[in-house]
Amino acid sequence: MGMGGGGSHGGAMSEINVTPMIDVLLVLLIIFMVIVPVTPKGLDTLVPQPPKNKTNDTPNDRTIVVQVLSNGAGAPSYKINDTSFNKQDVEPKLVEIFTARQEKVMFVKGDKDLDFSKVAEVIDFGHQAGVDNIGLITPRVEAGQ
Repeated sequence: MGMGGGGSHGGAMSEINVTPMIDVLLVLLIIFMVIVPVTPKGLDTLVPQPPKNKTNDTPNDRTIVVQVLSNGAGAPSYKINDTSFNKQDVEPKLVEIFTARQEKVMFVKGDKDLDFSKVAEVIDFGHQAGVDNIGLITPRVEAGQ
C-alpha cells in the first residue's frame, strides 16, 4: 500500500464548470437582442422646404394653413386659408376638409406674441380631424431663410 498521488480516484477538482455560465450568457444575449429594437423613437418631423424656383410662385390650393392670430389680450382669431372661423368651428371644418383628401397634411401658423397652448389646441384639432402630418410655419421658414 503505497501512497500514490495524482490518481483519478477521489479528490477535489480544481477546474470551474463553465457550462452554466455560458447558458446564462446566451440567455442574456437573446434578451438584449430582443429588447433593443423595441426602444421608443422620437417624433417624426416634416419641415417645409422653401421653393428652389422663386419666380414660379403658383399658390397650391391643396395646402391647408391654419392661422392663429393674436388679438391683444382677447381671445385669438382663427383662419383656414385666409377664411375666418370661430374656435368651435375650426375642428368641424378640418374634418370636412380632410375626409375627402388622400394627403393628410396641414400647416399651423401662429403669431409670435401668442401663447403656444393656443397653437397646441389647433394641432389637437388637426389630430382629431385625422391629419397625419402637421407642420409649423415659423417667421424664419416663412421668410425663406
